Amino acid sequence: MDRIVERTERLIIRALRPSDYEAFVSGFASCGPARNRFDEGSLDTSFMTRSWYEGLLGRRRREAEADCCRMLNVFLAADGSSVGYCDVTTLLRDDLQLAKIGYTLHNTHWGMGLGTELVGALARIGLLHLGFHRLEAHVNLDNPASRRVLAKNGFELEGVRRGFVLEEGVWTDNEVWYRTAPTDEKNAGADKNGGAR
Repeated sequence: MDRIVERTERLIIRALRPSDYEAFVSGFASCGPARNRFDEGSLDTSFMTRSWYEGLLGRRRREAEADCCRMLNVFLAADGSSVGYCDVTTLLRDDLQLAKIGYTLHNTHWGMGLGTELVGALARIGLLHLGFHRLEAHVNLDNPASRRVLAKNGFELEGVRRGFVLEEGVWTDNEVWYRTAPTDEKNAGADKNGGAR
């Protein structure tokens, strides 16, 4: 099981456990109608059986063990409710140490500053826990909320990649936001001292 646990003032970010089943399903069930095209909104959770959930845990565990993707869940520290999910996906190790981040909060928890906390924690997970040198976030041009959250967490806009992501059968442009690890001696030698490669 992935041992990464990152805490903020109000959030706990970690891998799902078997005991999280009810909270996980309740988080999706509590969503209101979609507010924009990036919002999943209300979801029929009837397919989320215990058997389905066990399969999900297995897939996530295998992806983490293969250093392919760390898919983590987001919980409120106050009551343990599930409020979203996030991921750090390996793009390339070797001499680049590059990963992509993604994040989603259930819409009943928007407008409270939780997204800013979440992205800050996700950056620490990627740069410190997992030893990546560079994290990227790929953002649709019409998603100002994501832009603001990234900027508040020290990500910089590198530019726009044209025809970069296939969405509903159309290759769309995305902004590329990035943040790199501090280039001190400790981080520069991470891969020689047990960092994942």
